[in-house]
Amino acid sequence: MRSIWRTLDRDLARDIGLVCAADALVGVSFGAIAVSAGLPLWLPMLLSVVVFAGAAQFIFVGILAAGGNPVAAVVAGLLVNARHLPFGFTVGDVLGTGWARRIVGSHIMIDETVAFALAQREPRRRRAAYWGCGVGLFICWNVGVVLGAYGGTVISDTDAFGLDAAFPAVLLALVLPALREAATRRAALTGAAIALAAAPFLPAGLPVLLALAGVAVAAVGGG
Repeated sequence: MRSIWRTLDRDLARDIGLVCAADALVGVSFGAIAVSAGLPLWLPMLLSVVVFAGAAQFIFVGILAAGGNPVAAVVAGLLVNARHLPFGFTVGDVLGTGWARRIVGSHIMIDETVAFALAQREPRRRRAAYWGCGVGLFICWNVGVVLGAYGGTVISDTDAFGLDAAFPAVLLALVLPALREAATRRAALTGAAIALAAAPFLPAGLPVLLALAGVAVAAVGGG
């Protein structure tokens, strides 16, 4: 691990540090909203250690907090995390050869770690960026979630602090960069229209799953 930190130059370490700080703040919001919504204190902490995928965690907790079915929440989270399959092919070389390193490396494979790794041209810097960012984010995210979860026990109204905006803000931030492509815009708009139309008639969680039909509709339209 020391060799990783020695490989990171000052600018790269600074960029990773800023991302870790931002993720810690989002983690505080996640923990506070989850607990203040009536979910048990241990749930956001367990999710953050075992799942460690912000978008999937936000969707899972959001569906449960809205009274949705736990099965629908799990399925929605798994579908969001399906993007990790191509991630694995893209950055598989930075994980190492030992089975323990590959398991740990796969666990910290999130959007930020992949982005930092792919931005480096030298293999050594790719590994350092991936592992440095991944370990830093894992620590900062979980510390933030713990602080937010305990804070959520004393915050009766997260709306008053604007924390209720964390769910849509994070998901919107994940989607916006991809909306430059016409096919992605078609899929997103179609999915949003389907979810809005189904929301008044279906239990919480199911409109999110139905929105995935937007991908198929957009693909047919593009063809």
